[in-house]
Amino acid sequence: MAAPRAGSTMQIHSYKHNGHLHRVWDNTRVLKGTNMIIIGANDKTLVRESDGRTWITREPAICYFHADYWFNIIGMLREDGIYYYCNISSPFVFDGGALKYIDYDLDVKVYPDMTYDLLDEDEYEEHKEQMDYPDSLDRILHRHVDYLLGWVRQRKGPFSATFIDQWYERYLTY
Repeated sequence: MAAPRAGSTMQIHSYKHNGHLHRVWDNTRVLKGTNMIIIGANDKTLVRESDGRTWITREPAICYFHADYWFNIIGMLREDGIYYYCNISSPFVFDGGALKYIDYDLDVKVYPDMTYDLLDEDEYEEHKEQMDYPDSLDRILHRHVDYLLGWVRQRKGPFSATFIDQWYERYLTY
């Protein structure tokens, strides 16, 4: 798998388990691109939903994707602190100039004080039945929710005190 070059821009494509395109983010700046990790940033970027609706992101965000983990992490820089939106998802692939992953509905919202909420459990259960997720996938996803919450509690990776600020400073150089 080819990796994007730092400084380039890419789209982010989110799919559902059935292969349908769910959401596309335009113009994310690549800050780090390897086969294992992609870190990107965007601010006021256009987002297109599968139903044709569009919206613009409200604040700068640092996006963290890892090839070994079934989640991705978005750190949003707001006036009152950094909020994180974490998608339980397949590991990423980089293909045709776009970062792609499957969104599995479960989300974790982390607040600046590092408290968190697990979101969309009902949507996950509904899609698990509709799209016939295998039991092995269900176990993987729940295990990675646990990994993610461990990172939050340990302030690991993107949840460390300086991670988002350092990558945002790099973004500003572009």
